[in-house]
Amino acid sequence: MKTIFVTGGAGYIGSHTVLLLLESGYRVKIYDNLSNSHLEAVKRIERLSGKSVEFIEGDIRDTDRVANALQGSSAVIHFAGVKAVGESVSNPLKYYDNNVLGTIELLKAMKQSEVKKMIFSSSASIYGNPQYLPIDEQHPINPTNPYGRSKFMLEQILRDIYDTNRGYSFGILRYFNPIGAHPSGEIGEDPQGIPNNLLPFITQVASGKLDKLRVFGNDYDTPDGTGVRDYIHVMDLAEGHLRMLEKLDDNSFDIYNLGTGRGYSVLQIIKTFEKVNGINIPYEIVSRRAGDVPVSYADVSKAQKELGWRAKRGLEDMCKDAWRWQLKNPKGYRSSM
Repeated sequence: MKTIFVTGGAGYIGSHTVLLLLESGYRVKIYDNLSNSHLEAVKRIERLSGKSVEFIEGDIRDTDRVANALQGSSAVIHFAGVKAVGESVSNPLKYYDNNVLGTIELLKAMKQSEVKKMIFSSSASIYGNPQYLPIDEQHPINPTNPYGRSKFMLEQILRDIYDTNRGYSFGILRYFNPIGAHPSGEIGEDPQGIPNNLLPFITQVASGKLDKLRVFGNDYDTPDGTGVRDYIHVMDLAEGHLRMLEKLDDNSFDIYNLGTGRGYSVLQIIKTFEKVNGINIPYEIVSRRAGDVPVSYADVSKAQKELGWRAKRGLEDMCKDAWRWQLKNPKGYRSSM
């Protein structure tokens, strides 16, 4: 039975992926500093799967600690990092320190431990303002914010390591916009403070925790003026990691988009959420957010062809599951404390 080392495994995407790994017969070690996650997520993963997880609390910049924790692992799935576009614009050093330096230290630890396989969480934000749609993996790279630049820097670093070291295998997954939660409502997205992402903001407005949703701009060149994104259910995204893990061999470097292949505007998300959950979402239009692009959605044909993967869940599922998570956990994972 293979052991997979998952950095940031107590976080949003990490926790859903860890659950699927356990259900698929893998052993899992989670390495997480709990800066934007909660230990309760690990307990719930164990309860849902009926299997135990080895949890190590630590920072990926602690190279020796990571190297020791990596012993016995066959591959790394690397989720750990900071990910708010707006914050990256106002505090870029935090993003280069956590994301770039942190991953470099992780790679040093992997070298020490002779672990040569990694799945890396990249982002569609590296493409910047699309030159054509849908966006395929050959699209020019031009990130518009430090978060996106940190991800692209790391893609280049991984490529350089692959080119100069035999036996390494890297799978780079460029996420579009993950939303939703596990259908049980037991694990989901639990942002600290005011959410940066759209659907957690909507669910907190729906629950009365926040008064109204802020929509960043309604003057984009889109059908209703609001930004358009490719939203993907987090469970579909987690399944993409399993397909990538199955494809990793002893000398490969692959890049895949993970999305649904279609875009939804902010107002479409709001209306769909209201429709499927029977709740009104008050909102106000505010100025555009620095670093955002008008429209972004994926060409996912490469992942469909080479990984045998495609997103199966629709927008209604995403909205229903996100609301179920919020209802069961009004204070996030702290609801159980």
